[in-house]
Amino acid sequence: MKVSVVILNWNGCDMLRNFLPSVVRYSEGEGIEVCVADNGSTDVSVEMLRKEFPSVRTILLEHNHGFADGYNQALQQVESEYVVLLNSDVEVTEHWLEPMIDYLDNHPEVAACQPKIRSQRQKEYFEYAGAAGGFMDKYGYPFCRGRILGVVEKDEGQYNTMIPIFWATGAALFIRHTDYQEAGGLDGRFFAHMEEIDLCWRLRSRSRKIVCIPQSVVYHVGGATLKKENPRKTFLNFRNNLVMLYKNLPETELNKVMRVRVWLDYVAALVFLLKGQLDNARAVIQARKEYKRICYSFSSSREENIRKNLLKPIPEQIKSSILWQFYVRGCKRFSQLSDLKGLQNGTKG
Repeated sequence: MKVSVVILNWNGCDMLRNFLPSVVRYSEGEGIEVCVADNGSTDVSVEMLRKEFPSVRTILLEHNHGFADGYNQALQQVESEYVVLLNSDVEVTEHWLEPMIDYLDNHPEVAACQPKIRSQRQKEYFEYAGAAGGFMDKYGYPFCRGRILGVVEKDEGQYNTMIPIFWATGAALFIRHTDYQEAGGLDGRFFAHMEEIDLCWRLRSRSRKIVCIPQSVVYHVGGATLKKENPRKTFLNFRNNLVMLYKNLPETELNKVMRVRVWLDYVAALVFLLKGQLDNARAVIQARKEYKRICYSFSSSREENIRKNLLKPIPEQIKSSILWQFYVRGCKRFSQLSDLKGLQNGTKG
């Protein structure tokens, strides 16, 4: 099998009914299969799949493993050269797979890629969690080509070049199966959120490349499982981000970055509080406490990552703070970031 498109589902019957038809329609071809890995759903998802989508392969997992480990479990039952981790709330377009297959076929140094991701709700705009490729700042804050902090750009073709990126979104992550396995897959301890950035960081630090292929376009709803301001999502994002930094930062940077993050996280909690979002402010504090409690259980993972680190520094990680760039220098668009001028143009598709 050449490509397995794998959608992880948990009680998402209606979501599958809405978005799976486009995936089935536009993912046809020799050596391509569409799979739904059911994460222990208690709704009628499995029955609906068998009745309405008989061509789709169903992988049954016994209970909800979360996003990260759910994919790890599912991909153990897949034998394709390439796998696509695709969210259940993604609408794909005609020929979406071909540019990514072609690029990886011709660039063995590239481990993973992502399509251009637009918002399914406002189709002329990029989607928040992925846009035209992910990057990271000095302190672990992720941002995208097409989205910095809360500002999402309209897609006017300004990012239609292929470009190396730091991370590819888990909403539509196209990856070599061997690279996924050799890097250890997604870290199941994250449960959900930041897990794809952590995986891409491991791949990138081991000199494997990640690219955005904007000639492939998909539309993502986003926030379908946990809404943007959900306290549970806030907790997971802050906790997992700190764990990710601990796992991957070089020894020379770890303590300095973590000292700054203490202040930045408490400022974030204060901002939530001033907005009247007490639950989110509390979630940030709880995330920091949980990080302190569990971080040393990731020591062996950190040791392995540091030992296998071949690329210092990673070109797609800016040396400054995205918060400083955004709030002080007024950089609201990716194209305004001077730290990444060398990567801006990419290569013509």
